[in-house]
Amino acid sequence: MNGFHWDWAFTWEVLPMILSAAKVTLLATLLGSIFAIVMGLVFALLRRNNSRILRISTYWVVEFIRSTPLLVQIFFLYYVMPEFGISMSPLATGVFALGLHYGAYLSEVFRSGIDGIEKGQWEAARALNLTIFDTYKDIVLPQAIRPMIPATGNYIIAMFKETPQLSAITLLEMLQMAKIIGSENFRYLEPFTLVGILYLVFSLLAAYGIHQVERRFPKEGFSLK
Repeated sequence: MNGFHWDWAFTWEVLPMILSAAKVTLLATLLGSIFAIVMGLVFALLRRNNSRILRISTYWVVEFIRSTPLLVQIFFLYYVMPEFGISMSPLATGVFALGLHYGAYLSEVFRSGIDGIEKGQWEAARALNLTIFDTYKDIVLPQAIRPMIPATGNYIIAMFKETPQLSAITLLEMLQMAKIIGSENFRYLEPFTLVGILYLVFSLLAAYGIHQVERRFPKEGFSLK
């Protein structure tokens, strides 16, 4: 038991390095979330397209992404795509993989939110001779967003907790930094505990923020003008 004591001096020494890597983790999560929301909306709208070919093609693309492990997708993008002339940095690869993977999940959230809009709203838009773009911008999305906030937030938090997988392509995020510190100093207790605490704190803060956004979001929607 003598080997399992907490070294506070070592903790304060490595904390700045862990926090520096936390910036990379948060950046990958932020950019990945933005990309996931965009891709999720694109997939959702394609699933509602009048073209049967587009609907079926999008369905199978989404199912393929959802049914394959994120780590396999990360490896494919980072190690295989360069053979086709497409090379990306570890951060760009991580953002693209996270965004694409969770965009497939968010597409179902967005699609169900859009499908939840009453039929009369669509008919009113047609009666006003609104374009498809204006219908979504001014009528559908403002009302559909609020019900989609909890599930979207949960997926973003899940994405944040998946970022350690990016260490497999040498991205220096929190877990990778903790592993390096542990291997160089032969002490793993402090760095891994710090990483676990940071993941917990950030996840709880994100969950609280999402709850506040949902609570304060106007129930009647808002205009995207």
